[in-house]
Amino acid sequence: MRFIDTEWLVSLAATSVPIAALAWAMMADDARPNSLVTTAPQSISAELVDRLNRDILWAPATASSDIVTRMGDEARAVFGPIPDVDCGDDAARTIPLEIDGNIVDLKPNPAKTGHPLEFEHRDTSGAVVKWTTEIAACDKPSLAGNVTYCGMNSRISRKLRGSVEWIALCRKSRDNLEIDPEAYWQKSDPTFARLGIIGFNRLTGEIVFFDGTKVRQAFDWRKPFVPPGGRSYADEVGRAVASALYDPGFEIQCSACHDNKSPYVISPHIAQARIGYREGARGAAAEAFSLGDYLPRTPHAEDLPFRVIGSVYTAIYGNDLARAQTVRDPSGTCTECHTLTTGMTGQRLAADAAGRDPFVAKPDWTELVRIRAEQIKLGQIAGHRTRWASRAGAGGIHPWMVPKEGGRISGAPPQISESDWQALSNCLWQAGGDECGYRPLYTPCPPPADPLGDSAQPLGLKATIGPRPSGLAGADRLLSIAWSYLNDYGDVPERDDVRFNLVVRSMPAPEPGNPPAPADYPVATQARDDGFVPVSREVGASGDAILIRDISYAGHRRFTDPIPSTTPRPYRIDLPVQCNRRYLARLLPKRSCFDQTGTRYADKAIPIYADITCN
Repeated sequence: MRFIDTEWLVSLAATSVPIAALAWAMMADDARPNSLVTTAPQSISAELVDRLNRDILWAPATASSDIVTRMGDEARAVFGPIPDVDCGDDAARTIPLEIDGNIVDLKPNPAKTGHPLEFEHRDTSGAVVKWTTEIAACDKPSLAGNVTYCGMNSRISRKLRGSVEWIALCRKSRDNLEIDPEAYWQKSDPTFARLGIIGFNRLTGEIVFFDGTKVRQAFDWRKPFVPPGGRSYADEVGRAVASALYDPGFEIQCSACHDNKSPYVISPHIAQARIGYREGARGAAAEAFSLGDYLPRTPHAEDLPFRVIGSVYTAIYGNDLARAQTVRDPSGTCTECHTLTTGMTGQRLAADAAGRDPFVAKPDWTELVRIRAEQIKLGQIAGHRTRWASRAGAGGIHPWMVPKEGGRISGAPPQISESDWQALSNCLWQAGGDECGYRPLYTPCPPPADPLGDSAQPLGLKATIGPRPSGLAGADRLLSIAWSYLNDYGDVPERDDVRFNLVVRSMPAPEPGNPPAPADYPVATQARDDGFVPVSREVGASGDAILIRDISYAGHRRFTDPIPSTTPRPYRIDLPVQCNRRYLARLLPKRSCFDQTGTRYADKAIPIYADITCN
């Protein structure tokens, strides 16, 4: 059975042009073997097709070969405009430092001659408790492991635009990972050592990571930073600045820690109200010291989509991304509420949260080495934690996650049992079996027109025949194929990661009224890029047909950013054609995934045909 676009046929009733269009066809796409002919049919000139459509034939994020600029373009094509990175504005927040249940800052000590810089300790009422000249430990040391454990006055910025949020961390740190009473650590000092940016779409689970260059020793948040890739394709100055600002080698594997289907990893160090306060989110300490709900609670369910964007990043860390898995706690203790993985949220955060050592039941030599390295790192973190913060100390806030109650630690419920922890840790280190419920952490890139993912479909495919434009030698008529489409995956009005391929072949026109046979059409595989032989830029041969690649919407000129839209955009491709021939085509949507999977094609290529008569 085939479905005819009857509305379009009615619209053609007033003409004498014998032309018909087919919508999604039930015929098999591979009904005819693909020809091995590698030159396009002479009835269509690739050069003329290129000349007629050149401005709209271009693949997204291909304007630059510079790694940073291209990655920025890829991020913009998926997430829409990227805001400037501004850790110095009023909306950004300072990450506090807490010691023995008090908040600590570096200030001139007014009680001493010369007012030397010292560490001021204040309680929840704001009263000064004491001054100290050094800091050896804090209540909530960083779990990152490669930054200053008890750093202070780093800044975090969160910007929300529809379903997309951008998190920037301007982190103060020192190479020796310790803190001293020097001006650098003051809140008023705008310099910092580490710049990190995360973009995340909460509907699609797409996430992207950028880090500041490792060549620079310091950054300054008094002036906003241009986003990766600049603010647009046309932002030549911004693109040049961004190329020097961000790390092209992606030295920091951000996905190793940010692997919990969320743009941020919540730990006591970030001072969220719901984590690491004995009296809970409404207690005096949380009210006085924490970031509150600045980074809100987000769902982390294991069945949510989650995919890293960035062709270079995913090429570097592709093996790790492929091996990463979510884990079910065999005892049911921890994963009822949390997503734990075989990455750092499992192997480091879970161990620290539970106050337990990593464990593998029957480790091989490689596992022994990795576990020992992690034990050393966790030991260094523990060595920078105050006695006050330990469960045996006055504060009793560590471990900071307890069975069934999560971060609600005021009642001092028991820790996870050793047997339950060993079963869970064995799973987290990928040494378990079916009891671990392993599932791939990262989900596939969805092809266009996929009912289970991106369900947007091309609409209203139709063909019209017009006179030959003046100056178009070598053609008798102009065949225009048009449709409409809205790339609304993730509710990003500027999303620009979908293009269309159109594969066309021709044959002598049959007797009027004779419909084409399935074997007359190009096969669906000819509409893919695999067998493309270029003739004129994005127009070339695919077997015995001509292939036109990377069709964008009408007016979307090469290397320009899309105009926001929440309604279907018009698409049109013009073909110079000859009299007394039948033209058969298939239209195939495709997504540039900007990850290790490359390009994903729709499952169906839509067929359409037109007979050109010149009576």
